[in-house]
Amino acid sequence: MKEIIEKSLEKSISYQKYRILISDLLSEGKSTGPYQSAAITNYSLLNDRRMKRLDKTLKLSEETVQAFQNIEEPQTWLVLTEGWCGDAAQNLPVIHKIATISDKIDLKLVLRDENLALMDLFLTNGGRSIPKLIALDKNNTVIDTWGPRPTVATKIVTDYKEKNGVLDAQLKEDLQVWYNKDKGASVQKDFMTLVKNTVSKEV
Repeated sequence: MKEIIEKSLEKSISYQKYRILISDLLSEGKSTGPYQSAAITNYSLLNDRRMKRLDKTLKLSEETVQAFQNIEEPQTWLVLTEGWCGDAAQNLPVIHKIATISDKIDLKLVLRDENLALMDLFLTNGGRSIPKLIALDKNNTVIDTWGPRPTVATKIVTDYKEKNGVLDAQLKEDLQVWYNKDKGASVQKDFMTLVKNTVSKEV
C-alpha cells in the first residue's frame, strides 16, 4: 500500500494546478480522464463554474477555523478526483479552504483514472467513488479517509436508492440543490470529526 501511495504522491498536483488543468482542458473542449464525450465535457464545464463560485463565496465557521489551527503534526491530504465529478466540484473547494487554515496540512490531488491502483485501495461499497480523501501522517501512513460525499448527503443517496431502486437524474438534481443550500457546512462538520481522529491517532 505505501509504495502505491508514494507513487501517487509523486504524480500529485496542488489545488491551484488542478483548477488550471480543468480550465486548460475545457478550452480544448475536453475533460479529465480517458473517456471523452460532449456530456462529460458539459459536466466539467458546469463543475468548473461551481468551483469558481465556491472559491469566491465559501465561508468557514469559527469552530472549523479554531479546530484546524490547533493541528500540531504535519499531514498530507491526498484526494482522488476528476473534473467531470459533481461531488468533487462541490466538496473540493471546501476541502481546499479548510486545508489553507493550517500550514501543517498539505493538500495534494491526483486524477482517479490515472491512479486506479490507489483508488482500488480505497473503494466505497466496492465502487471507485470520488472524491476520496486519504489523510496521511508524516511517514505517509494512512490515519483516516473521507468521501465521496458528506455524511448527510450519503444518507440522502442511500434513502433515495432504497425508495426508488436506482440513482437517476432526479437524484443528481436533488443532490446539487442540497449542496447549494448546505454551502459546505456538512463537509466542515465531517472534517471536525476527521481532525479529532487524526490528532488522536498521532498522539
